[in-house]
Amino acid sequence: MSKCLANNLSDMQNPQSNTLTANELLAHAMAPIYRVINGLLVLTVFMVVGFWLSGNGTNAGAFDLARILVPEEARHMVWNNGFGMLNQYKESNEVSAAQATDTEIAAVIYGKSKIPASTGLTGAKQQTVALLMPSVAQMQVKSISHLSDRIPTSKMDPQALDSNLMGSIQNQRAVADFFEKKYSLDRLKIEEYVSNTILIAKEVNIDPVLLLAVISVESNFNPNTKSHAGAEGLMQVMTSVHKDKYAIFGGTSEAAKPEVNIRVGAYILKYLIATAGSLRNGLKYYVGAANAEDDGGYADKVMAERNRLIGLCQNRSSNRLTLNGKDLRS
Repeated sequence: MSKCLANNLSDMQNPQSNTLTANELLAHAMAPIYRVINGLLVLTVFMVVGFWLSGNGTNAGAFDLARILVPEEARHMVWNNGFGMLNQYKESNEVSAAQATDTEIAAVIYGKSKIPASTGLTGAKQQTVALLMPSVAQMQVKSISHLSDRIPTSKMDPQALDSNLMGSIQNQRAVADFFEKKYSLDRLKIEEYVSNTILIAKEVNIDPVLLLAVISVESNFNPNTKSHAGAEGLMQVMTSVHKDKYAIFGGTSEAAKPEVNIRVGAYILKYLIATAGSLRNGLKYYVGAANAEDDGGYADKVMAERNRLIGLCQNRSSNRLTLNGKDLRS
């Protein structure tokens, strides 16, 4: 009886094993076909995406299919935001690599509004800035770019635009050395002021060398300086006249703070240069001599200090540090 049952079980298992073997053979034989089909599917997806990204270059059906699958607006978003950010990242890395000759270099990213505030939206502008004292970039200070960006660059005297001389850590250190010796300043303080000026100059889009020259002439880098007329801080801004500009920073009580005073002063200087039509006339307006026959030599003093700084930087830089191929001296 048991022998009979064993034979029956053996007969039942043989057809099952044969079926499994046949399925395995079939699966093995079909594997290359599946791979080809999968490859074709992947290729089709890539072709559709490629046609979609390239736009309506022809009247081919594939382009029409791509536009039907994904809206045209999405393609522009990919190009403008996606690939644009990749290019921006690549460019910023190239700039950083060119400047990375010192361990103290810092990548600074700050927000800059490019859309009117009335829309309730803000855009971000990312820039890399080499700073002698990177910690100043961590200060929680509101940007004044929403005002400075309203001034068209086309109205600015080219001499007042950034010559990129201060993009080098070596040049920043040389300028800090110069002012430290000239005014017997605390080293950390002068590095803070220089770094702040460079950061703010990028924010406002004005030459940091010019700002440093104005600070030197106006206050000798003493943030506590206050004139009888009511001018305060490193840039000697008339607080009572420009109190509206201090409102975003917490009011006039913040007027003497270097990171605030330089921002307001830089914006005012840029506005006056654009309004007056030239750098020299802008300096004349800045010192309050707009309606006078002369400014008492103020513009000459600032330009002389600016030229000293330019010469100092050029002596430490290669000949490629020029503005549009022209000598930076005025």
